[in-house]
Amino acid sequence: MDPSTASPNTVPPAVAPTAEPAAESASVTGSGRTIINDSVVVKVIDLAARDVAGVHALGTSGPRALGAIREVIAREESRGVTVRIEDDQVGVDVSIVAEHPVPLPRMAAEIRSAVIAAVEELVGLHVTEVNVSVTDLHLPDADAQADAQADVEHSERPVRRS
Repeated sequence: MDPSTASPNTVPPAVAPTAEPAAESASVTGSGRTIINDSVVVKVIDLAARDVAGVHALGTSGPRALGAIREVIAREESRGVTVRIEDDQVGVDVSIVAEHPVPLPRMAAEIRSAVIAAVEELVGLHVTEVNVSVTDLHLPDADAQADAQADVEHSERPVRRS
């Protein structure tokens, strides 16, 4: 197309913006190419972190209630995990809610080990760092008290008989 004949809404091909590729990591072998989307890397990290003893949930305590609804609707399982992928390397940030009374430094070290092993084995990326943020502490007694309070409220409702 001749730039002088282009309409005002047409961009000449020489200056047309190029689309950014989808966030993914790729490897090329002699017989083809493997593409692993970033969302898959995030899910691998999510599952590895959740398997560590003492991890109650991923993410922060504030949006967890809304996140639980969103997870049911969208099957989103990756809140609390952020990745930075460049070439064949990945940096990871994981935010967790820990169970009480788990020793937090030991749990963070176990999360790091689990994430590194899972990503390097399953995805084939080299993990440069795993930053673990403990955003809240889950108290098991708080759940039992909330359940007991709900039972009391339910049993105190007046029964209407006709």
